[in-house]
Amino acid sequence: MHDENKVNDKLNETRLRLIVKLMPYVLKNGFQALRMDDIAKIMDVSRATLYKYFSAKEEIIGGLVEGFVTYINELVGDEMESERSYGIRFQRLFEQSVLLAVNITDVFLKELTDSYPNGYDRLKNAMQKREQQLLDFYAEGVQKGIFNKISGKLLILQDELLQSMIDVKYLVENQLSVHQVLSDYYILKKLQLFKPEKLEVVDDELMSPRFDYLVQKINKSLY
Repeated sequence: MHDENKVNDKLNETRLRLIVKLMPYVLKNGFQALRMDDIAKIMDVSRATLYKYFSAKEEIIGGLVEGFVTYINELVGDEMESERSYGIRFQRLFEQSVLLAVNITDVFLKELTDSYPNGYDRLKNAMQKREQQLLDFYAEGVQKGIFNKISGKLLILQDELLQSMIDVKYLVENQLSVHQVLSDYYILKKLQLFKPEKLEVVDDELMSPRFDYLVQKINKSLY
């Protein structure tokens, strides 16, 4: 049984690695026109190797959707043990919001809707669950006297503008860098959300390496 689990773990690890290789292409260009031969080239494996891990294109797209759902659910249900934990979760949710804005593109969503409705429904349900968890988090922070009393719906709506803010055309026209946009947006969100006397629960030094990581991911997807 132990050996079987090791084999399954290795299989799933390889499948995930191959899906990650395909992800940038799919999110930018869609997947409807892709054939298995095309996918094998993008993944840099032979057709035979590809079929060793995936039986059809639909299985690959399903794996991509499942990866998003798993990532979205990672921050669901975190327990708030102290005031400082509100700062930590705020930072984790900020990072997640940025990565979701970058990765869940309009092209990808449209093709899911048209060609993989079950996958679209899975992703939509996960996003709706996340939104409710965000609203609960904001409401709890207000109740505990940590957050300002502002609409959680408006805070979520702001995050929906992230795709526009990190668009190449917008950045060039306004002479902005990705790092500057993310840094300024992070400060804006923090000052909006936390009461002045509670800002100390947010340790900004923890975000420095996360900004570097996010900038690298975004630049890779833009250029």
